[in-house]
Amino acid sequence: MIVLDANVLIAHFDPSDKHHERAGRLLLSATGDSLGASAITLAEVLVGPSRVGQLDRARNALLQLQIIGVPVDDKASVRLAQIRAETNLKLPDCCVLLAAEQAGATLATFDERLASTARARGLVVVG
Repeated sequence: MIVLDANVLIAHFDPSDKHHERAGRLLLSATGDSLGASAITLAEVLVGPSRVGQLDRARNALLQLQIIGVPVDDKASVRLAQIRAETNLKLPDCCVLLAAEQAGATLATFDERLASTARARGLVVVG
């Protein structure tokens, strides 16, 4: 599984994003791997479309990618607090990191700080 950061999905859906082509290549190269994301990440991706009345269109696009929601368990709040305290990452980035750790997955991001932290924690990172 590849757990996606919001910046990968946002770039994929926005042709004007500087990472648009990279996101497309990354998603195409993931053929054969399942794609996952936390509920927080998916919410981040849907904010922009929601603002402009395109929520249903964006939800359908996410469905086409067949992204699997990475569930959070009842210990997530404690783990997120620990990750935030240890890394000082923003909470949405902590959600991506936790999802990848829980799933034993590769993490896909264009955020260098998140990527570096993930690698230091033993995760494989693409992007």
